[in-house]
Amino acid sequence: MNKKMENQSIEIIDTDNEKMFPITYKDLEAMVEEKLPKGNYEYIRGGAGSEQTMRNNRIAFESYSLVPQLLKDTSQVNTSISLFNRTHPTPFIFAPVGMNLLEHPDGELAVAKAASNLNMPYSLSTLSSYSLEEVAQVAPNSTKFFQVYWSVNEELSLSMISRAEDAGYKAIILTIDTTTMGWREGDLKQNFSPISQGYAKGNYINDPIFQMNLTNGTYENYIDGILKNLHHPHLTWAHVEKLKKYTNLPVLLKGILHPNDALKALESGIDGFIVSNHGGRQLDGVIGSLDALPDIVKHVNGKVPVLFDSGIYSGVDAFKALALGADAVCIGRPYVYGLVIAGEQGVERVMTNIYNELVTTMKLAGVRSIDELRKIELVKRKSHI
Repeated sequence: MNKKMENQSIEIIDTDNEKMFPITYKDLEAMVEEKLPKGNYEYIRGGAGSEQTMRNNRIAFESYSLVPQLLKDTSQVNTSISLFNRTHPTPFIFAPVGMNLLEHPDGELAVAKAASNLNMPYSLSTLSSYSLEEVAQVAPNSTKFFQVYWSVNEELSLSMISRAEDAGYKAIILTIDTTTMGWREGDLKQNFSPISQGYAKGNYINDPIFQMNLTNGTYENYIDGILKNLHHPHLTWAHVEKLKKYTNLPVLLKGILHPNDALKALESGIDGFIVSNHGGRQLDGVIGSLDALPDIVKHVNGKVPVLFDSGIYSGVDAFKALALGADAVCIGRPYVYGLVIAGEQGVERVMTNIYNELVTTMKLAGVRSIDELRKIELVKRKSHI
């Protein structure tokens, strides 16, 4: 796949052997279902409970319609954004998705290399199959963020954050909506627990604090240690403030849906937000993330960046989130599906397709930059009760 950067955008020229690659999200998902074991597939695809939150995400996107303003010269489109004093050629960020060995032997290494090739920031999950140091080695020059699940053992979380700083990561993402695992019926039906199968060991087995607290080095002991440290129902604003004081890196909170939480976060000195309902995987019956976005943007009022996560499946989805005030959008499931289908190249292809659709949408809507995009009118369809 040939790539070149031009006018702060990405152009990718297709080759003949790539023409059969799935284009739509629906077709991606269908191919992945054919390729993966049932448990792996349901873990990636599924959500919490009856999956109302997942449906709410799609309903939210489909409830907004664009009102284009035409007869502008859109022959040149600039998709660049500025985030934490760095300019990025696209408004896309790879969302943190754990345990990528579920999808491909190269796991996070393939994803990080693809993100580096595309010059898009990559967020690594605490629950990665490969360690944060290994990921940094394969993509040394790219922008990388480290996502943290606060541990019952605080010293373990702080140790991982220090390791991320030493490895050159540029921001810390604290996920606040996963203090316990969501009720995921698909996983329960399959009796499938990838953590118990060892897919999430990468950052733990390489951590000195984690190793120090193990009574022995057996496989069972490793897994039990991860499960005991992972979920933290006692997480409070005090932990957020402690994290902020501990690191000099920008700290973003992932999982913000209520304006009151956004205001409290600002009081705690947080450097940014990720409006997210965890892709519908945690709490069922929750508002669609896109429906939460405008209020959060209004209350934050430009004080810190507001990123968006959950349900971006296409370039049009990305356009709508940016038009509603997001400073950047995080993409998760689609690139994971690309990883299943064709490893590193599959990840690149999926993200490039979404990007190219964003550019096409911008041109047809009459906008030439992300700043102009944010001024476009969206009409929301009223719900019928």
